[in-house]
Amino acid sequence: MATGRARRAVRETGITLITLGVVVLLFVAYQLFGTNFSESHSQSVLAKQFSALAAADASLAPKRSSGATASTPAASAQSANTGTTTQPSGSATEVLPSVPTGHAIDHLSIPAIGVDKFVVEGTAEADLAEGPGHYKGTALPGQVGNVGIAGHRTTFGAPFFKLGQLKAGDSIYITDLSGHTWLYSVSEAPLVVSPTDVAILAQTPFAQLTLTTCNPIFSATSRLVVVARLVGSAVHVTTAPAPAISTLASGAASATSPAKAPSSATTSKTPAGKVTGFNSGGGSSKAWFPALSYGLGAILLWLSARILMTTCRRWRRLGVLVAGIAACAIPLWLCFENATRLLPPSV
Repeated sequence: MATGRARRAVRETGITLITLGVVVLLFVAYQLFGTNFSESHSQSVLAKQFSALAAADASLAPKRSSGATASTPAASAQSANTGTTTQPSGSATEVLPSVPTGHAIDHLSIPAIGVDKFVVEGTAEADLAEGPGHYKGTALPGQVGNVGIAGHRTTFGAPFFKLGQLKAGDSIYITDLSGHTWLYSVSEAPLVVSPTDVAILAQTPFAQLTLTTCNPIFSATSRLVVVARLVGSAVHVTTAPAPAISTLASGAASATSPAKAPSSATTSKTPAGKVTGFNSGGGSSKAWFPALSYGLGAILLWLSARILMTTCRRWRRLGVLVAGIAACAIPLWLCFENATRLLPPSV
């Protein structure tokens, strides 16, 4: 009798350890592949937002000077494929639309590495989970100044996974909300900098584009940077003073909840006036409760399935096992989703 109980205890312990190992592997798989589904859905939403905002801007915003040529996201992709584009010259009186954090602001196309994404305003983790993010306070595409865009490298669609493969002369196309496609040409080989080296986002007297992502792959100990120069005439627009950027966005897998601020943008400032929410700290503490709740729900469902299996005849146990796995899948997915928000900047 005692021997039977010991065997049962060893068997259940083994099954528990195997289950925990499988859960860990599933979480890694979620990080690398599952987040892509979330990003894909977000990109679909951003595409609709971009079209709506572009249509509204076309009816309200003043026309550019006579050298301007209109373009759409579709035209942007087409020009990227053909390698040709007509650059508009700017007007000093132009007014560019204000976009709330987390909303579509540009369409980015990099044919050399297969990037075709909509860019959101903001680089907090919640923003980067939707797609590449525009550093608030940096210039807008086509403007004189430095346009800063960050993106994930291994999770949430990994838009900048191949960023290190870009070389001098490669083309980068950005379509703005006014319907104009701007061509940037990579000016030098990718470089690696410290996460605190925010000098690469400093404003420039010419039109420049700076792309950043975490480095090396599957880590975030440094940042990979690609710099490009505008081909054609830039737009001279007077903008508000840029907020100080404390650290480069990593494209990590965690998320932060940005605080509300004036001008429909989200900027959370410290007493020193530095912008936070750029992956300088850990994840969102608000994700603890839902992560634990969904995790506990998955555990209870699995235990219920295991108990039910012991009461069933052998030929029914497989059916109960399959049903138990299916029942655990939903709360486990939601647990992973919230656990991702808890992670500090990493991948």
